[in-house]
Amino acid sequence: MSLYDEGHTIAGWTGFGVATVGGTVAGLGVCAASLPVAGGGLVVVAVSVAVTWALHLSGWGKPPGVRPRDQWGMRVRDTRAREGHPGCVSCRLAGRGRSVAAVAARSAAEPVAPAPAE
Repeated sequence: MSLYDEGHTIAGWTGFGVATVGGTVAGLGVCAASLPVAGGGLVVVAVSVAVTWALHLSGWGKPPGVRPRDQWGMRVRDTRAREGHPGCVSCRLAGRGRSVAAVAARSAAEPVAPAPAE
């Protein structure tokens, strides 16, 4: 089983649900040849992006990459969301977090403690 567990979050599933409704409404608008209905569906799809982003930034989304098993549950809120996740586009767009290169440079500069002798 993968350790990445991407997308299994409240933010991800809520965004998916809202986008599905928007896509359905837009499709119905196309089939009915109704520009206002199709446009309304596309507006709902755009709202799904905003809803997903807001939920991610409030801690209901998870950072990209490997996470410990105890963080896999959908109802587990991410307490590190306020600082931003390294390498996360959503956090960078909100002005949070650091780039992956900055985190790698910082960890390369930190001294590594030697392993204990056995």
